[in-house]
Amino acid sequence: MRFMYFCDKIFVVMLKYVYFCVLLFYISYFMISEELDKKITRSCLLIRKAYRHCRHRRSKLEVCISGGKDSDVLIELCKMSGVWGGEWLRPLHKSTSIDPRGTLSHVKSLGVEVLRPRLDFRGCIHRSGFPNRYIRHCCGELKEYAVEDYALLGIRRCESVSRRKLYLEPEQCRTYNGRGKAIQYYPILDWSNDDVREFIEWRGIKCHPLYYDADGVFHVERRLGCMCCPLSSFKHRISEFMENPRMVRFYLRAGLVYWDSHQDSSVRSRYRDVYEWFVSDVLCKDYDDFLRRFRGDGDLFGASVDCKVYLENYFGIGLDF
Repeated sequence: MRFMYFCDKIFVVMLKYVYFCVLLFYISYFMISEELDKKITRSCLLIRKAYRHCRHRRSKLEVCISGGKDSDVLIELCKMSGVWGGEWLRPLHKSTSIDPRGTLSHVKSLGVEVLRPRLDFRGCIHRSGFPNRYIRHCCGELKEYAVEDYALLGIRRCESVSRRKLYLEPEQCRTYNGRGKAIQYYPILDWSNDDVREFIEWRGIKCHPLYYDADGVFHVERRLGCMCCPLSSFKHRISEFMENPRMVRFYLRAGLVYWDSHQDSSVRSRYRDVYEWFVSDVLCKDYDDFLRRFRGDGDLFGASVDCKVYLENYFGIGLDF
C-alpha cells in the first residue's frame, strides 16, 4: 500500500510538471509581450481610422505592398483590424521589373494587385543612365508615385537614420516630384526588428522565401529590395551581382543604349566605354578609387586595365553583345 501511495504521489508530481511545461510552451509561443500588445492596438486603431476616413470620403485606401516582411505584417494587421477585403481598401504592389525572385508570386498569393510601371528599369537606364546612391532616378519612376489619395505603408523608423529624420509622425502628407501627393499612414512606424519577429512568429506568417536560410530559419534582419539596388551597401551590391551575373549583362546592354544615344553626357568625358563606367559605378567606392585601380593613377608605369576583360573574368561571363 505504501508503495502504491508513493507511486500516486510521483504520478501527480509528474502531471503537474508536464502541465507547467505545456503552460510555459503556450506562453512562449502563443502569447506576446505587453509592449508589443500595446503597439498592435495602436496600429489597428490607426488602420481603422484611415479606413473610416476613406470610406467617409468615398476614396480608396491604398495598402503599399513591397512583398517584404513589413508588408506581410501590415496585411495581418489589416486583417486583425477587420478591414482586409473591404470595399475601400486597395492592396497594391508596384512592380519595379527587377524585383527579387519569388516576389510577384508571393504578393499574388496574398491577393494583392500588381501594378506594372509605365517605364521599366531598362527604360530608366536608356533614358537616364546607371542609377547610383546620389542619383536615384529609378525610384521616382518605378515606385515613388501616388496611386490613391490615401495610403498605408509598412515603414519603420529603426531601419535607417534618414527614415528617423523623414518620418516624424504616423500620419503625414507626402508630395511626389510631379507625380501627385497622398496622405500616408505608418501603422508600424515605431516597431523594432524584435517586434516584427515576435509578431510574425505569433501569427504564423509565412514571409518571402529570401528571409529564410537553408535550414528554414527566419532572419528578420534581412531586407527585400530591388535586385542590385545602388542603395544597398557596397559589398552587398557586389555580392548580388555575383549571385546574379545576368544582371551585369542586363546593366551593360541597357547602358550601351544610353551611351550611344547621349553623345553629350558627362559620363562619356570621364570614361572610355560603358565597361569602365560600370566598373566605376559598381566595383569602386568613388571616381578617385576607379582612377587609382583601373587607370593606373599613382602607378609608376600608369598601366590601365581593360575593363571589359576584367568584368568577364570577375563575374565569369561573356560580354560580346
